[in-house]
Order: sequence, then C-alpha cells, then structure tokens
Amino acid sequence: MLTLRPRAARPISLPRIGRVANGLNQGYSRVGSRPSERPPLWIVLPAVLVALFELLPLLYLVARTLDAGENGWRFLLRSRTLEVVFNTAALAGAVAISTIAIAVPLAWLTSRTDLPGRAFWSTAAALPLVIPSYIGAVVMVAAFGPRGMLQTALAPLGVERLPSIYGFTGSWLTLTLFTYPYVYLTVRAALRNLDPSLEEAARCLGYGPWRTFFAVTLPQLRPAAAAGGVLTVLYTLGDFGVVTLLRYDAFTRAIYVQYRSALDRGSAALLALLLVAISIAVLAVELRARGNATLHRLGSGASRRGRPIALGHARIPAVLFCGVVVGLALVLPISVLAAWLLRSIGAGADLSGLGSATLHSLTLGGWTALIATACALPLAILLVRFPGSGARSIERLAYLGYALPGLVVALAFVAFGAGTPFYQSLVMLVAACVVRFLPEAISSARAALLQVSPRLEEAARGLGRSQARAVASVTIPLARPGILAGA
Repeated sequence: MLTLRPRAARPISLPRIGRVANGLNQGYSRVGSRPSERPPLWIVLPAVLVALFELLPLLYLVARTLDAGENGWRFLLRSRTLEVVFNTAALAGAVAISTIAIAVPLAWLTSRTDLPGRAFWSTAAALPLVIPSYIGAVVMVAAFGPRGMLQTALAPLGVERLPSIYGFTGSWLTLTLFTYPYVYLTVRAALRNLDPSLEEAARCLGYGPWRTFFAVTLPQLRPAAAAGGVLTVLYTLGDFGVVTLLRYDAFTRAIYVQYRSALDRGSAALLALLLVAISIAVLAVELRARGNATLHRLGSGASRRGRPIALGHARIPAVLFCGVVVGLALVLPISVLAAWLLRSIGAGADLSGLGSATLHSLTLGGWTALIATACALPLAILLVRFPGSGARSIERLAYLGYALPGLVVALAFVAFGAGTPFYQSLVMLVAACVVRFLPEAISSARAALLQVSPRLEEAARGLGRSQARAVASVTIPLARPGILAGA
C-alpha cells in the first residue's frame, strides 16, 4: 500500500520577504508604465513648456560664458577651482546621507508607530522647512560659535572658548538640520499609503518592528527617499547663505566673489555652468538609484492603514531622537530669534514694517506653491505613467534650476525681463521662485502618483470618462497627500 506523506512546508525567512518586496517593486513597473502607449498632448505639451521655461537661467549662463574669453577658461582650470569642486561635492554628499538617516526613521516613527505625541512630532518635524537656511546659520553661530551662548553658559565652569563651528562641520550640521524635511515629507507621504500586508506577514513570522522595517518597508521607500535626497543635494549645491556665513569655500561662494568682488561675470558664468554639469551627474545617479519602481497594490483589495506598531522599550529612545532633532532644528532657532526680538522691542526698534513684510511673504509663498504644483503635475504624470528617455530628459531640465544659486536665477530674469511690463513685479518674482523650487513639487507628486494603481484610471475610462477626467477625479484625489506635501 502506497502511503503519501504531505511535503513539509518550506519556511519563509525575512530576507525572502525582503526579496518579495523588491520583486513587487520591480514587477509593479510593468503595470504602472505604458511604454507602448503614446502620452496624450494635454500631458506632453505642458510638460515640455515647463521644462523649456526652466532653461531660461541656463540660456543666460551660456550668453555670459561667451564673454568670458580665454582668461575665463584659464580660471576654470585652476587648482583652486578643483578644490572648490571637491569641497562642494563633499558637503552635498554628507548632507544627503545625514538627511536620509534622520528623515526616514523620523517619518516611520510619526506615521507607523505608537510614538507618544505622534501628532505633535509629525507636525513639528516638518516646520524647520519654513526657516531659511541662512537664518539657521546665524542662529548656529550665535548658539554654538566660539563665543556663543553655549560658551557663555559654560563660562562659570572655566570654558573660555568653544571649538570653531566655521567651515565644513558647521555648514554640514546647519544644512542637515534645515533640509531634512524635504526627505521627511516625501517619505512620510509614501509611508502613509503603503500596503501594510507585507509588514504584517513579516510580523506574523515572528520578526520585530525594526527588522521588518529594514527588510520590508525600507526597500519600498527607495523612490521617495531618493527623490528627497536629490533635493537636498541640489539645495546644497545651490546654497549661498550658509556657506558664506560659515566661511566654507563652495561653488556659490566662489560665484558670488566673481560677480561682486572681481566684477567678472564671464568667469562666474563658467563656474555656474560647471555647477549645472555636476547637477546633471547627480540626477543621473539618482535616476539609477530610483529605478522604475511603483508602489501601488498589485492585486485586488481595499486600501487600508496598518495598525500602529508598538515600540515597547524603544519608546524612550524614539522620543529622545525626535526631541533632539526638533529641538535643534526648530526650538533652538525660535528661542534665539524670540530673545533677539524681545531685546529689540526693549531697545525701541521700529517694527512697523513687519506686518506688510509678512503679508508679502505669504502672498509670494502662496502663489509660488499654487503655480509650481500646477506645473509639476503634468511632469509627474508623464514620468509615472509614460516613462521613457523623453520623460527623463524633461525631468532633468526641470531639476536644473534648483541647483543654481538664487543670484544666478535672479540675474537671468532681470536680463530677460528688463524693458518689459513685468520687470520688478510680483509676476516676475513668482516666476523666478517657480523655476527655483519646482523640483520639490515634482518629487512629492511623483512619489504620490507611484502609489496610485493605473487600473483605477482604466476603470474610470471604462465607465465613460476621458483620460483627463479620470486623472482629475480619481488619480489626483488619491495622490493628494503627496501633492500637498510638495506644495
């Protein structure tokens, strides 16, 4: 008599679950992309126009470079220029690594765990984004400089002078604290819409929250983290205030010196073009790291949020981590600025213009957010739904303005707008800000659209709606958290 024995079930290990997650990310790209289908004109035309608009500063640089002559090219090949290139690359790489190391755990703690005061931390962690980085540099010098507030507090203990904060260390710390929200907002928007089934499968197999995070959740966050990381790199490449106040020789400081001190706009334009070349290299690396992964659900089922993960004994370290980050990036600047404000009021300073300045800032920020988000949506839809070499080329053009110093963008608009009715108007200022900050809106919108299955659009089209109406009524509402984060 033949006896059939059931085959023992093959144990499923956590690394295998991680490979499943990675495989899903790669497999989803076949569902989310349509390489054989041509994108409609209502997506292509706005995307191309926005990318061409982003080229205005680059055209200005090319025109100025033609005036550089032979001396300008000699200046570009000096050993001093190579040193500036190395300094800038080192600072940008260090800032990108540290912002991702801070923002990804912070986003996970505030969106997926039972962190005490989670609502407060989730809001407070994003607020450092509203503090200009050069203000942050002033605060860091005032607080931690050799003769700063910390030294004054430690003076009774015999501390006469603290180590210098100027140079690489101070620039890296300041830019990290005030740019990590770019990664935090993008990753948190992605985390809030991730399918929790893979995490739950890992937890059912007996693995804790930290091992599940590294093996299952983190691979799915790669596109969002890469998008936020490239924003911090481009911001660092184009930053002027921090490196100038903290006396670090980076590209933007060298460009400013050539513009103002040496009165050599041709050499400054050559430096700016070299900065653009470095930005293109950064975008190429980010494109390879990002891949074509999508994060929407492959099968059927209802969208839902996973249960908060219990931190257990890790609650206290998690709260301390959030407190240190928020304390340095938000509480410290607000406290120093508030102390200076009270001192100014006590000295009788005139603050009558503060109300109008606040209104102007809100007006500029509101219009820039609205227009930049509207310009980013066609680009993000093109990148997610119709990926290809053409879409990637348009994306690179749209990102170039973010790496250029604000001085270069402003001079470009002055050169092209002089003599027009828009010269020195709010319209021109908003246009320059859109060029400067459009990549932020693109990155967040793209990360959000990756989580929306194209099958929902196809279902809407099957019910009689046009593609444009399907995107407006189905896709954009589902991607709204990420789009609002970019705005």
